[in-house]
Amino acid sequence: MGESLGTEKLSATVPKGLAAQIRERAGHGNVSSYVTQALLRQLEHDRLGDLVAELEQVHGPVTDDEVAAARSEWPQG
Repeated sequence: MGESLGTEKLSATVPKGLAAQIRERAGHGNVSSYVTQALLRQLEHDRLGDLVAELEQVHGPVTDDEVAAARSEWPQG
């Protein structure tokens, strides 16, 4: 997780079906770890969005041609 400053208990309310899926995926006793990892991924995603917005303010929006050029260089899986 990268942070070793202790932990803090949070409370979240989620739909029953989602809670069941999380428990199934996380396994017994591992829900906190599973949710922590999901929250860390979301924060990374949010920060990338912030960076894109900042870069677009400085350089303008990415054009369709630039997206196509980048995709053409991306390895095909």
